[in-house]
Amino acid sequence: MRNCPKCGRSFANTDRSHECGKTPGTVEEYIMAQDKSVRDQLQSIRAVLRKALPDALEKISWSMPTYWQGHNIIHFAAQKKHIGLYPGTEAVVQFAEKLEQAGCKYSKGSVRIPYSDHLPLSLVAEIAAWCRETGNHA
Repeated sequence: MRNCPKCGRSFANTDRSHECGKTPGTVEEYIMAQDKSVRDQLQSIRAVLRKALPDALEKISWSMPTYWQGHNIIHFAAQKKHIGLYPGTEAVVQFAEKLEQAGCKYSKGSVRIPYSDHLPLSLVAEIAAWCRETGNHA
């Protein structure tokens, strides 16, 4: 059992992150609410997604940054040990081999990108563009 030192909430899953209190209204607020040590990496993911999805609306959905264009295309979120990327099940199947080559773990609909100075940004852009082009989405 883990207790959040900020808000006191208890979680059975010790790796679970959460937003204390009010959900951020913007992606910028979301990133600034995260630990300082990971903000630059989150900003890098954000920049890549904005470039790959220029016509998508950037918003908060499910308490995480989301790119939306008639439907949710892709989400990302700060986790304790990684950045979670949520492109949907079909995208994970499509990119499984490249994800393995990039050192990313994955499961149904989600990708775990380890915090690193060498994020697989081109792969993130490729996944986002594929989700937009094919209509497969989170």
